[in-house]
Amino acid sequence: MFNDTIESIKDTIKHWYLPLILGIMFIIVGIWAIITPAATYLSLALLFSVAFFVTGILEIIFSISHRKQLDGWGWSLASGILNLIVGLLLIIYPQISIITLPLFVGFVVLYRSMMGIAWSIELKKYKVSNWGWLLFTGILGVIFSFLLLLNPLFAGLTVAIFTGIALITIGIFHIHFSIELKKLKKTFKNLKDQN
Repeated sequence: MFNDTIESIKDTIKHWYLPLILGIMFIIVGIWAIITPAATYLSLALLFSVAFFVTGILEIIFSISHRKQLDGWGWSLASGILNLIVGLLLIIYPQISIITLPLFVGFVVLYRSMMGIAWSIELKKYKVSNWGWLLFTGILGVIFSFLLLLNPLFAGLTVAIFTGIALITIGIFHIHFSIELKKLKKTFKNLKDQN
């Protein structure tokens, strides 16, 4: 029975690298938003479109592959579907206005941050020692998303910088989350090898 439990947990974290890929993508998009604030919102919308679209696909794959092992897999699936839909909308309508883009980003970052908070609590159940940092970055993401949602009329530089900071925060969460999953995978592999 112990080996079955170990196998179930090990299978749960077999795709630890998917959150890493998501995190790297969010950080790259966030850095781009900060260092090129004068870029047109059309190009920003295109870049976000591709990022949301690819992120949605990766998150859908992650959630479906873990549907039998993770209690909260439905939230991850919903987030992936939301990212996919937002990405498609942004690709289809590249003329999204300056006001609409921060609202889209704000709501997506808010949702992802709330999901990050939920994942950190899930990791706490597995006795992962650094779950508090994940909770902190999730809360930080919520704060930045509210800044975007409450002030969508900020033009140019401010929106790009707040958007970049919010995306970098979510990216850091995903990278840290993947590192903790990899450690958890190694721990359970060692436990299995000992038995």
